[in-house]
Amino acid sequence: MKKITKVAAAVAALAAATAMTGTAQAAEKAQGKFQFKALVTAVLPDGAVKQVKTDIVPLTPATVGGMVASDNVTPTVAIEYFVTPNISVETIAGVTAHHVTASAGALKGTELVSKVYIVPATLTAKYHLPLGHGIKPYIGAGPTLFLMVADEPSAALKGAGLGVTRTKLTSELGVALQAGVDVEIGGGYGISLDAKKYWVGTNATVYAGNTVALVTRNKLDPWVLSAGVSYRF
Repeated sequence: MKKITKVAAAVAALAAATAMTGTAQAAEKAQGKFQFKALVTAVLPDGAVKQVKTDIVPLTPATVGGMVASDNVTPTVAIEYFVTPNISVETIAGVTAHHVTASAGALKGTELVSKVYIVPATLTAKYHLPLGHGIKPYIGAGPTLFLMVADEPSAALKGAGLGVTRTKLTSELGVALQAGVDVEIGGGYGISLDAKKYWVGTNATVYAGNTVALVTRNKLDPWVLSAGVSYRF
């Protein structure tokens, strides 16, 4: 009788475990593999000059003793694919606009580059830690390509008597680290908070006619902070 009771208990335990596994698999399937996020994003770059490579006027350090890039808030979207319940890959899309200002020298406070548009193309691999109650913090890392799609010297720089005709900022590869949290609110929807730290630079070239007047190496290294809503399907 005791043996029968033990066998029955073992069978019941196995059935319960199987049921729990099936429930977990069903829940995973119900969540879906894809997640879409609509976010409001603050891009907080540095822009400081790390190195002066060429300076024939000269423009530095007396005239332009340093540079700083402005902050910006912009809408972004993210698309995420879950390889497993806890591992995903994510890419973001958006365009952020900034201007560059002299931070020292005779032109201190003067806008130098007007409306440089950047596409921070980023792909990260993420690990999610399910804490229960729909709360999932995560960390991630991956490569980024900062595409400088347009920039031009400001009217002030063109009119400074230096013969400046155009500027050019290079597109560059870098890396990003990421941390954040997703909070489920039901029906596939959720709230997302995300922070990324980038390490990426750019070469800024100032032209006088067809002549390269100034080339500086600048670090951008922005913090990119996002908040918004998500939908998993």
